[in-house]
Amino acid sequence: MIRVNVKETSDRILSFEMSGHADFAEHGQDLVCAGASAVSFGAVNAILELTKIEPQIQQESSGYLKVVFPDRLDEKTEEQVQLLVRAMIVSLKTIEQDYGQYIKITFTA
Repeated sequence: MIRVNVKETSDRILSFEMSGHADFAEHGQDLVCAGASAVSFGAVNAILELTKIEPQIQQESSGYLKVVFPDRLDEKTEEQVQLLVRAMIVSLKTIEQDYGQYIKITFTA
């Protein structure tokens, strides 16, 4: 199962962490894993390219990804980062709605 943990405050997403494998299908055929990977890496790439910030990124070949967003961004950049990461979460929730036995999203303070 893919586990996504989103760490947030009442008004800000601080970080997210993804780990595990969906095991929906064989390696290379797993559309749940491919979809979750495309959504998360696409969002991180968009944040890097469009906002020019440098979040802390930890990635492993085992399917692990952790992204921590910097504090003290200017207001415009913070809004852009939050919009992009929230859009990623909406897309992941859509995958979770259809394939909940293969992906689980949790939110922690």
